[in-house]
Amino acid sequence: METINFNDCSLGFLEERFNLYAAETLPTLIEWVSSNIELAAEDKYLIQKITRLLFANASHWNEQDLSMHFIGPMFSLVGFTERSRFNLFAQSSLTGIVDGVTLTGRVDELIASGFRIPKVPFFAFNEYKKEMEYKGDPAGQALAAMLVGQSLNDNTKPIYGCYVIGSIWRFMTLEAKRYAISKSYDGTDFEDACQILRILFQLKEYCMERTQAPAE
Repeated sequence: METINFNDCSLGFLEERFNLYAAETLPTLIEWVSSNIELAAEDKYLIQKITRLLFANASHWNEQDLSMHFIGPMFSLVGFTERSRFNLFAQSSLTGIVDGVTLTGRVDELIASGFRIPKVPFFAFNEYKKEMEYKGDPAGQALAAMLVGQSLNDNTKPIYGCYVIGSIWRFMTLEAKRYAISKSYDGTDFEDACQILRILFQLKEYCMERTQAPAE
């Protein structure tokens, strides 16, 4: 069986190999990124601080810097740990069979059912690359991980994804053979950063809807 690593995947390659269609947008993506969840005052205060920090440093921060000082705090504000339901896993290996091909690789951040070990993925997050200095196709790598998530999931439901290059975030949804990518959201812009946080809060709601609370 053919094995393909996420790092070798581009959008064009995946479209040809797996007969995918790049839609201009999808209803699931529109609904997701249009979230109007109310942010608490303390959330906005922290966003203001880290947005300024990102503006001053985005051009030279490496992946670890971006993760520690901006991406990590954004995920922490949402809190993706729900014991016995789902968790946020960093640097997770993910493998699945898609149309007879083994897709495999490491995902920077993964939200999946399970607590200590990821089980069924809902969301794949790649690649916080340094601005002006990244290799490969971060969108393609994220989409490859989403295809694996779809293969391990109920594929009648959408899979969510995101990739980051420097300060720029773009969100993705995958439904069957169709995928779409959102407009860019700039983490150095306060209003954009607030919307990024709303989108992440909305993602947590989706994860809650797709998992069950443990029996009392």
